[in-house]
Amino acid sequence: MRTPDPYWNTNIARHPGILRLVPEGCGEALDVGCGDGLLARKLAGRVRRVTGLDRSPEMIARARQRGPDHVRFVQADFLASDLPAGGYDFICSVTTVHHMDFTAALLRMRELLRPGGTLVIVGLAREKSVAEWAALVAAAPVMRVTKAVRRASVPEGMPVAKPEMSYGEVRATARLLLPGVRYRRHVLRRYSLTWRKP
Repeated sequence: MRTPDPYWNTNIARHPGILRLVPEGCGEALDVGCGDGLLARKLAGRVRRVTGLDRSPEMIARARQRGPDHVRFVQADFLASDLPAGGYDFICSVTTVHHMDFTAALLRMRELLRPGGTLVIVGLAREKSVAEWAALVAAAPVMRVTKAVRRASVPEGMPVAKPEMSYGEVRATARLLLPGVRYRRHVLRRYSLTWRKP
């Protein structure tokens, strides 16, 4: 039986969907912006080797305390990190790319993914268009109730940044850089990008 999550928030709500996209027989996975390592530890149940990377020393220290042995936690800036090109069958990132240059982050992830590998990004964007604001207003009651009922919280010390790009800008840029990418906007104020490298 799966161990219950130690806390819940709108990022963790996306974990089951991410885990369902892990390729069968996945050998190497990379979690970009792993925080305290919760998702990386879940990946370890499906992947032979997992690397969790985060630039926060505090988050990586917490991740390392909780193991397991076949998950390697690295404290580094993703865009400047020494990682093997084409080295991963699966790369995921949850609300991290808005902390970086979006184009550079997607290009780097594309480079690190093996042919046939899967990339899953869950991100945070801002509302700019009338349609984007309308979607936020429509979803607001659901978000408030869900967060209250689930007692949403985040680990202490988790880095926070406001997104600069709109949902439309994210979608357009992703489609340019990742041909065939699947974009979805989710109710709990997140979007996801799913892409398989040719």
